[in-house]
Amino acid sequence: MGAVYLTVSDLERSLDYYKRAIGLQVHGRENGEARLGAGGEDLLVLYEQPGAEPSPRNTGLFHFALLVPSRHDLARWLVHAANDQIPLEGMSDHLVSEAIYLRDPDWHGIEIYRDRPRGEWEREGEFVKMATIPLDVQGVLSALEGGETEFEQMPPGTTMGHVHLQVADIPAAEQFYSDVLGFDLQARYGSQATFLSAGGYHHHVGANTWNSRGAGPPPPGSAALRYATVLLPDESELERVAERIPDAEPAGDSGGVVVRDPSQNALLLQVAQK
Repeated sequence: MGAVYLTVSDLERSLDYYKRAIGLQVHGRENGEARLGAGGEDLLVLYEQPGAEPSPRNTGLFHFALLVPSRHDLARWLVHAANDQIPLEGMSDHLVSEAIYLRDPDWHGIEIYRDRPRGEWEREGEFVKMATIPLDVQGVLSALEGGETEFEQMPPGTTMGHVHLQVADIPAAEQFYSDVLGFDLQARYGSQATFLSAGGYHHHVGANTWNSRGAGPPPPGSAALRYATVLLPDESELERVAERIPDAEPAGDSGGVVVRDPSQNALLLQVAQK
């Protein structure tokens, strides 16, 4: 996955939050738009629209997930959150990963997580075994070595690990992300949630109906997802996928194409930079 594009109501407020609380760096800023990341590729692009309001019961973003390289990195961020009294929504162990959840000032969901080694992932038949159990906070903090410098920013190598979406209908979402985009189904929780990926990962895309069953997209002008980026290996693969989607639109200067899933969540399909 690549950069996630969001509408925010106050760019200065959002930049302060993402720099101070999350630890992202500003890669560039112009004309009410800012690009942020961990010093490499952009991970987040913010667009200011004054007066934009959250739309939590519509389709759209459930959370974007920043994947840090190690448990030690997750522990350092957790200590930073405690020291700076950053409000958290929850902390969970998903068997394949350990995760911390929070929300930005516009109610956009954020996950910060680390993966367990793939050799430790278990499978239940064709699916990756995942769960949601309380995080072993002391276990995470045991990764600290002592004498760490004060946390200032997300470590190099932080990536957009996955994007979790709110959708109107799980079967329609599965059909699109599997049959059209080509992701493999990795886990399913009845008619409420589904998780898909490429390359055997536990999930690059999650989708649920917990807040959005049968819902439509956010009203125009909402503080909401503009689009999430799906990175493809080369131009031929991009063309092959785009040909399956009749309403794919050129993405302009950013390259690639923009498509929409059955819940009208927009995706930017781009070729990954080598």
